[in-house]
Amino acid sequence: MSITNHQFRLDARPVGLPKRSDWKYTEEPVGEVDDGKLLLQVLYISLDPAMRGWMNEGKSYIPPVGLGEVMRAGGVGRVIASKDAAFAVGDTVYGTLGVQEYAIVSAKTVTKVDPRLAPLPVYLGVLGMPGMTAYFGLLDVGQPKAGETVVVSGAAGAVGAVVGQVAKIKGCRVIGIAGGADKCQYLVKELGFDAAIDYKAEDVKEGLKKHCPKGIDVYFDNVGGDILDAALTQITRGARIVICGAISQYNNTGAVKGPANYLSLLVNRASMKGMVVFDYADRYAQAAREMAGWMKEGKLKAREHVVDGLKTFPETLLMLFKGENTGKLIIKVADG
Repeated sequence: MSITNHQFRLDARPVGLPKRSDWKYTEEPVGEVDDGKLLLQVLYISLDPAMRGWMNEGKSYIPPVGLGEVMRAGGVGRVIASKDAAFAVGDTVYGTLGVQEYAIVSAKTVTKVDPRLAPLPVYLGVLGMPGMTAYFGLLDVGQPKAGETVVVSGAAGAVGAVVGQVAKIKGCRVIGIAGGADKCQYLVKELGFDAAIDYKAEDVKEGLKKHCPKGIDVYFDNVGGDILDAALTQITRGARIVICGAISQYNNTGAVKGPANYLSLLVNRASMKGMVVFDYADRYAQAAREMAGWMKEGKLKAREHVVDGLKTFPETLLMLFKGENTGKLIIKVADG
């Protein structure tokens, strides 16, 4: 039986926010499955801010998506044909599957997941790349200690929400920065943050002074720009700044705005370090086990923002950059 696959391929390098015209929606038959390969039906696709950087040509931590190539994306899929003894038809797996309905992948590049342990979208959030990013970025790079003050920007997003909750588990005081009263209420009332600053309605620098009277010991940055600058004015001696992302800068048509207040690092003998989650791949299983345990104990909560339909991809992706999602943004492609 022949299967038709629909895909979104990158058709042009975006300038500023990606437009629907930057993509080509294509249709083609699914190819043959060679030895060592799997044919997957894609069930859910993960949408992440990092995808914007993958569209740009230039040197980065990962090669850019080539023009004409299926857009890179993490996903969860079901095995519908297997040429590898380790996987059976019906198994559910996580990996880089692309923005498409079906994917042929090497069995070595995917990980089997158990839908009985957690709903499948959770494997794209807390138990997927965003959760791993939060876990290793905070614990390995930020190195928080009980009693310290941790501030996280983009706090209602997939990474930020986990960062704040893990910091609370580790005994820290946690302040989140997010856009809108609903998101700030979610952080405090549902996730247990000590306070939240609404950057759309408040002066962030004044908010940090109010909620961090002794300064910021760990700042986990997802946004860059003016909010990073404000945080740098409030850091303590020996503070650690984790550079995870800079979503405020991803769609700039001009130069990226760097930190004007970087001399605060010198004055406070502080450190600023970038982190890329792929560097910790050999420890993903360890992190997933610990975070799954916290979820079972009710200490770590997950929220997914699921949008139906592959065809919505160009518009749904923009929700990340407009601050329209709360929690992990996911496209549902097919029933799990």
